[in-house]
Amino acid sequence: MSMPISLLSRPSLLASATIAFAALISGCASVTAPVSVTDTIARTPSLSTLNGLISQAGLSDALKAAGPFTVFAPNNDAFKAVPAKTMEDLNQHPEKLKDLLTYHVIAGKSMAADVKNSKATSLNGAHLELSKAGDFVTVESAAVTTADIAASNGVVHIIDTVLIPPAKK
Repeated sequence: MSMPISLLSRPSLLASATIAFAALISGCASVTAPVSVTDTIARTPSLSTLNGLISQAGLSDALKAAGPFTVFAPNNDAFKAVPAKTMEDLNQHPEKLKDLLTYHVIAGKSMAADVKNSKATSLNGAHLELSKAGDFVTVESAAVTTADIAASNGVVHIIDTVLIPPAKK
């Protein structure tokens, strides 16, 4: 009949167990805290086009501010669907680019569960139509494909369409 091994009677086993426990605990401690919506977008590979445009428009610092903000972030595929002529126009007119990007942001933190069928005012002053059916959330004609990416100053929802703001009168 074999006797159970006591950790205390085998110093090398005690040391190994202590090291394994410490590694386990330190792995838990390395979980990153939420960062700003700007940094959240920058860390998300499917939002690299949006990240570049935010920098180009000079909005990075504004989206690092206290907020809170809700960003409806078009993914890279959404930007690929925008006609090349429109993208060229945005690149040549920084005010149009800024207008388009701020149309994707609303003040406040709206998690997907909080969305109601309603209108919200974007940071560019135009209204966005928000809709929810079960867990399915849309903003204007765009579907939220990934919801509730937490940021220190708000939340990011990835959408499948670039929203074009209405023409200003």
